[in-house]
Amino acid sequence: MKNALFNTRLAGKLAAASCAALLTACAATTPALDANFGNAVRQARSDQTLNPTASANRDPVLGIDGRAAASAQERYQESFKAPPKTFEVINATAN
Repeated sequence: MKNALFNTRLAGKLAAASCAALLTACAATTPALDANFGNAVRQARSDQTLNPTASANRDPVLGIDGRAAASAQERYQESFKAPPKTFEVINATAN
C-alpha cells in the first residue's frame, strides 16, 4: 500500500513538473525580435522605392502617344491567343 501511494505521489509530481515545463515554453522569450518584427521588409521596400512622392506628380508621362500605346497593348494581348510559329533549325527529314 505504501509503495502504491509513493508511485501515485511521484506520478503527480512528475505531471506537475511536466506541466510547468510546458507552460514555460509558451512564455515570450523574444521581446527584441518581436519589437523589430517587419523592419527588414520595411527597409527593403524603402530601399527599392526610387521616388516616394511620385504619386503626387500629375504631369503626363512623356515618350509614347496614346495611339502607339494602345497598339502595343493590343499586340501584346494578341500574342497570347496563339503560340508563335516555330521553325526548324536542322532539317532532319529522312529521304
